[in-house]
Amino acid sequence: MSAAGLAVERPVGHTRLGSLASHLLLIATTLVVLLPLLWVLRTAFVDRYDAYLIPPKLDAPLTLENFHQIFVVDEFTPYIINSLIVAISVTALALLLGAPAAYAIARYRTGGSPLRIGLLIGQMFPPIVLVIPIFLIARDLGMDDTLTTLIIAYLASNVAFVIWSLVGYFSSIPKDAEEAALIDGCNRLQAIRRVLLPQALPGIFAAAVISFILSWNEFLFALILTGNVSRTFPVAIASLVSSRGVQIGPTCAAVTAIVLPTALFALLIKRFLVRGIALGGVKG
Repeated sequence: MSAAGLAVERPVGHTRLGSLASHLLLIATTLVVLLPLLWVLRTAFVDRYDAYLIPPKLDAPLTLENFHQIFVVDEFTPYIINSLIVAISVTALALLLGAPAAYAIARYRTGGSPLRIGLLIGQMFPPIVLVIPIFLIARDLGMDDTLTTLIIAYLASNVAFVIWSLVGYFSSIPKDAEEAALIDGCNRLQAIRRVLLPQALPGIFAAAVISFILSWNEFLFALILTGNVSRTFPVAIASLVSSRGVQIGPTCAAVTAIVLPTALFALLIKRFLVRGIALGGVKG
């Protein structure tokens, strides 16, 4: 075989080896992420005795005992409703306030670079720095242990996130279509509604899903700002860990219940979600 032939074959071999290595790395990473979740799912459907067994009993019979414990005995349903109210309210308000602000920044450079940098810096503060002042203010106003306080606290950070993510997405949408709509007789709001919004839906969906997940899963603010009346699902799950030990079966059932809504929601709109996240980072 000639030297020229060897020179052609080597890159092909290196490419295949690199592809194999990358696939093995992706498989290993996926297993690291998925196996704990699958283990939680399996433990949620076995009885309490089998949940504690080490090594585990792989052929343990399946049961709904743990779900009966959290939904009927421990009555977690009101906490799930509280979480849904907070997450849906925060997501809706964050989009209502954040999308117009993001459009103004993307199209008219409102606030310039200082505003963008300010939004980014505001996201860098650790939550523990803010939760105590918010708690003291809520207590002085008589708003402690209310869902309203929790919604306001979440909204402060989620609006900044929605603005930051949608600015990049709006900037990636050409202005030509809007300008053509204006020439055809549309006013600015009509041009936004008929031309911009259909193109911006993937980015808006992506921001909505992530905002919902951030509110649905948040624990620290909910732990400090809520009580028996406004307790959310993550805080209720933490109550399953006590001085007597961890109730592994009910805890896994509760974790399964808290993960499923966001997972199903993301799967339903995954096409928009992937496109929105990808294009949202094109321009800052």
